[in-house]
Amino acid sequence: MFRRRSQDAPAAATALADEQAAQPRNPQAPKGRPTPKRSEAQASRRTRTSVPKDRKEAARDARTRMRAEREKQRLALLNGDERALPARDKGPVRRFARDFVDSRFTVAEWFLPFAVVILILSVLRNPALQFVSLLMWLVVIVGIVVDSVRHAVVLRKQLRQRFPNESHKGVTAYALMRTLQMRRLRLPKPQVKRGAKL
Repeated sequence: MFRRRSQDAPAAATALADEQAAQPRNPQAPKGRPTPKRSEAQASRRTRTSVPKDRKEAARDARTRMRAEREKQRLALLNGDERALPARDKGPVRRFARDFVDSRFTVAEWFLPFAVVILILSVLRNPALQFVSLLMWLVVIVGIVVDSVRHAVVLRKQLRQRFPNESHKGVTAYALMRTLQMRRLRLPKPQVKRGAKL
């Protein structure tokens, strides 16, 4: 007698659950569990959507997302769109450093053309031309160092005046690396003309 009742209990429970599922729940009625916190709901939603069914499919999705992100960043670098720039180029301080470099003539941006000329002169078997190439190396290196120091001092002063409450860490090195690129090859693209007042 007791055994029979215990066997019928699971069947009765599932029948009751089916009846409750068939009836729509009244929106005003209590739902029988506490409302989850927003952070918990967002975390469960994220894990639910990001759990892959297949490893190959997950890898394919990741590649597609990365490709789309890279394309977005590439377009931002070409157009100067601040929202989609990589982290190293974001912020008003970095933007000012870019504009500071782009508005000035720098010796360092002509390093590559000078290097090509010097390389050609050094390959020639004429001792006089080889001496000229060595002399040109010396002049170019000294010019780049002097010009870079001058630009770094002026940039630091301007950053202290314009952005006193912002972090300036790495901004000078960022600007000096930009001076080594030719103007038309710089990314993000220059947004100011040469000689513009900042």
